[in-house]
Amino acid sequence: MLLDALATVSGLHWDCLCVGSLDRAPAFAEGLRRRARDGGLAGRVRFPGPLTGADLARSYGGADLVVLASRAETYGMVVTEALARGVPVVATEVGGVPEALGHGADGTRPGLLVPPGDPAALGAALRAWLGDAGLRRRLRRAARERRESLARWSTTTSALEAVLAGAAQ
Repeated sequence: MLLDALATVSGLHWDCLCVGSLDRAPAFAEGLRRRARDGGLAGRVRFPGPLTGADLARSYGGADLVVLASRAETYGMVVTEALARGVPVVATEVGGVPEALGHGADGTRPGLLVPPGDPAALGAALRAWLGDAGLRRRLRRAARERRESLARWSTTTSALEAVLAGAAQ
């Protein structure tokens, strides 16, 4: 879906880093790389594999936008990871993604939600992001505000510990 959406904005300035395992489903990963290459996106879409530690931090630090084109998500950890770094998100409206995305202090969402399985809608959201400097400013501000409202890991683990303790009784 992401590659189809990116093909609709090929006339605009962007590049895309697709981070994640290339070994879990190697035939699928190779198919994506081939599709990007054959679709004229070869120099603009890169597949570095999984990133961790400093490499992951550098990737988020250099990102203007995180795109999550999932068909299903129970929570939206990638969304939270992006917002924790103040990076806006374009994502499919599935599972816990809308809740994870939340809103900035003034009620502005720190990203855009699109229907799952709709590359045209994703392409339109990307076109809006790429073509509207005011939208980019608003979403960046909302992402920074949302970062401040995210629960800390210590708070989350304490809440989980309390739930598990109560379930064990």
